[in-house]
Amino acid sequence: MFLKTSLVLIGLILSFYGLGQSKEIKLEITESKLRDKIKGGWAAQTIGVTFGGPTEFKWKGCLIPDSYKIEWWDGYLKQTYTNAPGLYDDIYVDLTFVDVLEKKGLKANSRDFAEAFSSSGYMLWHANQQARHNLYMGLKPHEAGHWKNNPCADDIDFQIEADFAGLMSPGLPEAATRICDTVGHIMNSSDGYYGGVFMANMYAWAFLSNNVPFIINQGLAAIPKEATFHKIIADVILLHKEFPNDWKRTWFEINRKWDDEKGGVAGVFSPFNIDAKINAAYVVIGLLYGNGDFTKTLEISTRCGQDSDCNPSSAAGILGVISGYDKIPPYWKMGLKEVEDLPFSYTTLSLNKVYDLGYKHALENLKANGATQSGTTITIPKPKVPNIRLEQNFTGIYPIGRFQNYTVLEEKNQFSLSLNFEGTGFAFSTDFFKAKEASSSDPDIVELEISVDGKVLKILKQKADRRITPFVTFMETSLETGKHQLFIRQLNPEVKAGVKIQEIITYGDKPYKSPY
Repeated sequence: MFLKTSLVLIGLILSFYGLGQSKEIKLEITESKLRDKIKGGWAAQTIGVTFGGPTEFKWKGCLIPDSYKIEWWDGYLKQTYTNAPGLYDDIYVDLTFVDVLEKKGLKANSRDFAEAFSSSGYMLWHANQQARHNLYMGLKPHEAGHWKNNPCADDIDFQIEADFAGLMSPGLPEAATRICDTVGHIMNSSDGYYGGVFMANMYAWAFLSNNVPFIINQGLAAIPKEATFHKIIADVILLHKEFPNDWKRTWFEINRKWDDEKGGVAGVFSPFNIDAKINAAYVVIGLLYGNGDFTKTLEISTRCGQDSDCNPSSAAGILGVISGYDKIPPYWKMGLKEVEDLPFSYTTLSLNKVYDLGYKHALENLKANGATQSGTTITIPKPKVPNIRLEQNFTGIYPIGRFQNYTVLEEKNQFSLSLNFEGTGFAFSTDFFKAKEASSSDPDIVELEISVDGKVLKILKQKADRRITPFVTFMETSLETGKHQLFIRQLNPEVKAGVKIQEIITYGDKPYKSPY
């Protein structure tokens, strides 16, 4: 479908890897310019997430129409800080890692980051929430984000939290990737991890060039070509070449080919999609069709829908580094000054503090990676494209059913569920809760027995505490192909706590195809 001639395709491939580029990168930067770019990156992503906040997941699998006005006005930032502090989860998780680096230095290890992340008081969702649960249950940091322990591992979480790694690695994509490897596997693997590496690498390259396609291509060159994440972004690049003036056509073709999820449960066979790769595609659509224009980039990346606050945040952050703080259009900085001293929720860090810390950490990282300085001018070593290993989640595993013929029985708080299904596995999510009449001193541990074909697979003991409950309660994908019976029951109905099933997904060893 895409391009018609092999000559054009060869040219695209050369461009794709940064070969044959006429644009030169700048390996010298002044202290003031470095500070301005770091400040621009943090400020712009804050603007982006605020702008897209009201639309987040309200348009799932469809575009936000041009006729729908997305508001922006002086004072809107302050209002959002005050009334919707949870909107800034992609920033306050970022800041958790910035704080670790400030306390532990560049040698901070995965245990340092995992401890700060797991002990945090803020609300988390999807891969982040699953990872915190896994850490609470004693899994090691590199195990917490592995798809077999974290069915949400391909979700967007680390992709929206990797900004700090790129912003502290100006012109240092290899250094940014090392930081991503230390942090990103706590909550994600494969496509979810690659999303973070891609974003961090784009940030790193944005310090060296103002050419948006070049920055995207260099960021993508770090991702293994065999990875699904690589393939979807490559498709966006090809489609942009074919339809340079029609971002909606590119959006349509990307959704037609890639709009699916395997492990997040909430997004399987659902319009909801928090998968990293498709939301990263929306970031790239915004960047390519925005063509360096701040307003256009924000509008397009937001109107692609789905995670439409985080995606413009990522796109704007990269533009903020390219332009620097001072050149962010005044329209978008309306009200910014009045929030820059306000700490983000659950942190002690404000934008003004992170501007300073980000600059400090960048200087430390530059020095540690061979940069030199003469007066106020810093010379950055010639960057190299990182070489990272291939990771693939859910290989040979396909969702084939959702909510199939199950029966729930509740008698005297005795919860049980029976589901007959055909396939090789299943996953389900639940809501653990305390009864309204329960006091704070009442036991709140729910015991669930999970059986298949009469054999107990697991007895799960879960505290009814939203902060540490798993986002996906249980997943099993290694059953023999065939018919099975899933049975779940609460073993301790006497406690004033219970469970409700939210979603059940069944899996097979090949995708289901409709005969119609």
